Amino acid sequence: MRMYDALYARQSIEKKDSISVESQLEYCRYETRGEACIEYTDKGFSGKDTNRPGFEKMMNDIRAGKIKRVIVYKLDRISRSILDFANMMEIFQKYHVEFVSSTEKFDTSTPIGRAMLNICIVFAQLERETIQKRVTDAYYARCKRGFYMGGRIPYGYRLTNTVIDNIRTSMYEEVPEESEQLKLIYSMYADTDNSLGDIVRYLNEHQIKNLRGANWNTARISEMLRNPVYVEADIDVYQFFQSQGANIYNPASDFTGYNACYLYKGTVSTSRKQSDLSNKEIVLAPHKGFIPSKTWLACRIRCLNNRQSTKTCKPKNSWLVGKVKCGKCGYALTIRKAKTKWGRYFVCSQSGSRGSNCTGAGCTVYADVLEEYMLGAIKERLSEFQKLSCISDTGEEHANMTKKIRLTQIEEEIEELLSKVSGASGVLMKYIDEKVSELDAERKALQEEIVTANVTDTEGRLKQITNHVKTWETLSFEDRQAVVDTLIKVIRIADGNIEITWNI
Repeated sequence: MRMYDALYARQSIEKKDSISVESQLEYCRYETRGEACIEYTDKGFSGKDTNRPGFEKMMNDIRAGKIKRVIVYKLDRISRSILDFANMMEIFQKYHVEFVSSTEKFDTSTPIGRAMLNICIVFAQLERETIQKRVTDAYYARCKRGFYMGGRIPYGYRLTNTVIDNIRTSMYEEVPEESEQLKLIYSMYADTDNSLGDIVRYLNEHQIKNLRGANWNTARISEMLRNPVYVEADIDVYQFFQSQGANIYNPASDFTGYNACYLYKGTVSTSRKQSDLSNKEIVLAPHKGFIPSKTWLACRIRCLNNRQSTKTCKPKNSWLVGKVKCGKCGYALTIRKAKTKWGRYFVCSQSGSRGSNCTGAGCTVYADVLEEYMLGAIKERLSEFQKLSCISDTGEEHANMTKKIRLTQIEEEIEELLSKVSGASGVLMKYIDEKVSELDAERKALQEEIVTANVTDTEGRLKQITNHVKTWETLSFEDRQAVVDTLIKVIRIADGNIEITWNI
């Protein structure tokens, strides 16, 4: 069988400063000295791997014994990966195929030639990885400045032209017809009585159509509820992302409740889970949000807790423990566990004890039944305090938000100062001590002011507790106990009668 020279040429992107496939082949033909050859080309393919039709065809011909020598214009035209190049050279040696780079003059028949070849492929891979990092860094640099980076336009917005830092780009603009549907979805999901399935059924039953022609489904709605592109980002949103380990580009003072946010996967993020926000990048977007931060946070936290909701209740205990007393002797009712369908029940801690005459509550107090009854009683009690109208004092809200922002800034300043302690000189240490003490005093004063404002604002406290009760299924065991501690002083049970003494 006659054997031929193989001429291989590749060009990933056609640019003015790059050599064309035709020019590469011209260089390679010179090496053949007029001998018969077969040409293989790949246009528009990167050298990062070997998934290229022209390259694969050439390798198949090598295995078929048709090729005696492979000629390229330059080493990086055939591969930029050390591993791929090593595998390729192994096949070349197996089928006794020589390799020639027309501009670099490699001779693979000698040890020094093979060594130089391996050194060059190392630098070819280094160049590729450097280019990749440069492109990634440029991408995230533009992200942090709020530039539009392409991709699917979120439901509720359309694109409009804008200028940022004297550079023309695009930004999102609210589409009222779509944003009204999103406001309805968010308000429904903030109410824990509604599941994602309930929302889909409601939209379909009331013929509320997706204005882009897609069908409503739980996955799509869940994605919308997690997206910070809709939120009016204030300091509470800042603190939420901070608590989740996200990298926040903008300072806390920029979170004024006007701009929405962009969420990026980040340069060091390793988790692909949508619920995991650690090391994700948060950047304030140039457009205005339209979902209030409290509503967005209620939905976002519910999304986070959905997978863990089955773990929030301790089966061997009850969030009423410590509040339930025996109506006869006054001692606490404690939890017992039984292998029945009810599982848990309350008994008087003194019933059956030596020297005690207490016969117990006089009936079996099943924990699940009592918890359900008390949750209903709590909701009814709170409804008595709800007002028909509520006029918020925007001035006080603004002042409280300003204090929260300053408190966050102080904590960041203290953390920054403490990071400089290692290796600090005596003079610098004195300055750090004084500055930290000054900031700590300001922090304590602000914390007291915020706590005082929360304590004196009865309506605000009740509203907060009401929100907790609405999200009861997603609350942790400890949070449920905190709600009970705030509302209830004691629960007495005797002979089937329940007497509740309230704190409010």
